[in-house]
Amino acid sequence: MKKAILLFHSLFIALTVAAQEKTAFQTSSKWIPEIDVRSDIAIVYGADDRGGLTFEERVKTWRDKGYKTHFMTGIAWGQYQDYFLGKWDGKNHLGEGQVQMNGDTIWHGRYIPYIVPVPSFVEYMKTAVIKKVIDAGITSIYLEEPEFWARAGYSTAFKDEWQKFYGFPWRPQDASPENTYLSSKLKYQLYYNAIKEVSTYGKEYGKSKGLDVKFYIPTHSLVNYSSWKIVSPEASLASLPSIDGYIAQVWTGTSREPVYYNGKPAERVFENAFLEYGSMVSMTAPTNRKVFFLTDPIEDWPRDWGDYKQNYEATFTAKLLYPMVADYEVMPWPERIYTRPYKLANSDSAVLIPKYYSTQMQVMVNALNSMPVSANRVSGVNGIGVLMGNSLMFQRFPTHYGYDDPQFSNFYGQTMPLLKRGVPVQTVHMENLAYPNTLKDIKVLVMSYSNMKPMSPEAHEHLAKWVKNGGVLVYCGRDDDPYQSVMEWWNTKGNNFKAPSEHLFKLLGIKPDSAHTKFSVGKGTVHIIKRNPKEFVMDSQYTPAYIGIIKQAYENDAKAGELQFKNSLTVERGPYDIISVMDESVSRKPYVVKGPVIDLFDPQLPVLAQKTVNPGRQAFLYAVNRVDNKKKPQVLASASRIYDEKATGNSYQFTAKSPLKTINSARVLLPAKPKNISVTTANGQKITDVKTSWDVSSSTAYLSFDNSPDGILVNIMW
Repeated sequence: MKKAILLFHSLFIALTVAAQEKTAFQTSSKWIPEIDVRSDIAIVYGADDRGGLTFEERVKTWRDKGYKTHFMTGIAWGQYQDYFLGKWDGKNHLGEGQVQMNGDTIWHGRYIPYIVPVPSFVEYMKTAVIKKVIDAGITSIYLEEPEFWARAGYSTAFKDEWQKFYGFPWRPQDASPENTYLSSKLKYQLYYNAIKEVSTYGKEYGKSKGLDVKFYIPTHSLVNYSSWKIVSPEASLASLPSIDGYIAQVWTGTSREPVYYNGKPAERVFENAFLEYGSMVSMTAPTNRKVFFLTDPIEDWPRDWGDYKQNYEATFTAKLLYPMVADYEVMPWPERIYTRPYKLANSDSAVLIPKYYSTQMQVMVNALNSMPVSANRVSGVNGIGVLMGNSLMFQRFPTHYGYDDPQFSNFYGQTMPLLKRGVPVQTVHMENLAYPNTLKDIKVLVMSYSNMKPMSPEAHEHLAKWVKNGGVLVYCGRDDDPYQSVMEWWNTKGNNFKAPSEHLFKLLGIKPDSAHTKFSVGKGTVHIIKRNPKEFVMDSQYTPAYIGIIKQAYENDAKAGELQFKNSLTVERGPYDIISVMDESVSRKPYVVKGPVIDLFDPQLPVLAQKTVNPGRQAFLYAVNRVDNKKKPQVLASASRIYDEKATGNSYQFTAKSPLKTINSARVLLPAKPKNISVTTANGQKITDVKTSWDVSSSTAYLSFDNSPDGILVNIMW
């Protein structure tokens, strides 16, 4: 019995600690009241001294305000001038930057090149950065953005690494497809090795001090890196014992990259974000690694506040449509969001964040603190997947023999026609096929080797086994890109296949030709579409045939039910309704939600009897009728974090904390209309300019007053 009690106590503590690490933000600033976001974690960026404070002093400013402190730094670039300029070891290392064909170094900032991670740099990261951080008592470390630009690969440092890795002299990647492929594989391997070495060192050093150090990789999605022509280890890191998880860096800047659909390139921010977050889920879920979802209320490029708001709503909605993830980086750089001016819409005037937007943003951010994991699935057919692999990054630059993949359209050709029809298509990582859960719920898998190649024959063995056990595979492609014949496993060491698909088809026992495009294989089925998937989005005349085959594969071959099409994606997560209605879809019909619901995208938090969501827009709603305990007084939504709640028979009080110079907006569930509402500052001063109202339909009071990071005490009596 005693052992069981101790076990329960340990489990309770573990769950409590985990709950305290649900939300985070990253900052290079010391604590200031204007950026006191009140998430669980402040991820302190950079180990250098800045702003008149040492690194340790900067960390302390956040700890003193009650934050758990983690640490983040770039693994491909950073404030490492002591290394680059020779202070660390007496040698100048600027020549180790990533260099383009014209001889120019790719820079991230002044004296900050994107680095070729040579052994000396790895040693510097271990001893000058990671050791310092662990000595400061930080045990969660984020190695951000392991990035090697596809257009780089011409420096002496890279040539030396080529010789060591391949055993023969460097070859210029622009000279042939094979050289491009080999160059990309090396870039991939260099950062894989760097992260493995640095994280392994950190784990061992921490253990020597009695500390359990965890490492996370903040990284763009495989979708974005492939689109932006960057090479990174991505999915391979999920299997490293020294890597504990990821931050999925998806935001307006990545998701607004134009993509083709119906023959036209355009920004399709929601759809792109949905696919980006999905690729991060498929990368991590089978390996049980933790993943934080990031989105950003602004972005890296100067726009206007109206643009930021609209696209923030789109990316925020996209991430919430993955109910199996409930850990979030709520924003990067709050100092940029709250203290830097940007333009107003249709104006050249630059102003700090408008109060309406900071209030709305804080309502959204604080909702994430209570956002539950849910077993619910996003509406629509969840059993259709698209295969992707790390080698998607290997074929993007330069163009050889005129073969091009504009705007990464071979990927979007497989996914966008389904997503635009309300099918929440899933991505499946080839690197995870060995894990049993990877294909567990997939009925139809779409794949192509037009823009990627299998990095081992084992992937085909897993696919063939899945098909023979009843899976339905749809293979798209002409196999005519110049990378089909690069020196790889399918044409070396006794293999002489002209294309990697031939090896897969041999394992499946099929021989596709113009007259034979559908095959029964064991209990499963294989469809062959002799078109490169980019044709399905770059020329709308080919889309219906693709959709027709997917429908046949799902309904007739997989016998999985009707493949329904619609223009929306929705999910319920506890009391929250998350909705996106797409344009360019099967109809222009709006999506209607019956109330009472609180509109969390409206800073006034109105209670609506009905919410109508039009095509091209999203909604984030709180369904009042799904509150767990309607008799319990509670804050349902607020542009602040709520602390120290106390309820009696006729009163309810709480403390609200949020950044200075912002306005709180809160909707509070009560058993009766308030008779008295008292609002005071932390030092007891009464606040008189409080806006209040009562909504009978939801039995909620609305409150609005100026925020304070020191806390505003609210006392309500009825």
